[in-house]
Amino acid sequence: MSILDATLAAGRREAEARMRDTVRLYTQGEDVFDRESGQTAPGPQSTLYQGPARIKGVAQSSGEDTQAGERELVLREYEVAVPWATTLPQGARLLPGARIEVLSSLDPRMAGLVLWVTGAKFADQATAWRISVEDRS
Repeated sequence: MSILDATLAAGRREAEARMRDTVRLYTQGEDVFDRESGQTAPGPQSTLYQGPARIKGVAQSSGEDTQAGERELVLREYEVAVPWATTLPQGARLLPGARIEVLSSLDPRMAGLVLWVTGAKFADQATAWRISVEDRS
């Protein structure tokens, strides 16, 4: 093992030690309208990853106001780091629009938060897999 490989392995262990939140990364299918009840039900979900993560706000986040229908939203940017060796199910790709639900966190205000994936960063010399997300609440 080279010095670089040993350093990366140590860095990845340290990065994982800081992952104190638990998240579920999933895709959401199209909503389904039930003609009998007149209600729209959420489409099926497909879990891509569930496990430890570290969630942190992006320092230069603009907190941009935007309009969605008749409701005003503030978009806040975050970065979610999951273990570098995380793999997705066969044939799955992480695309914008996937969601990350915070299942548990030492910050009780985070539990239940749903974040929307806007992009992902890939690098062979990274200590974690970093996913760009936004809070659309």
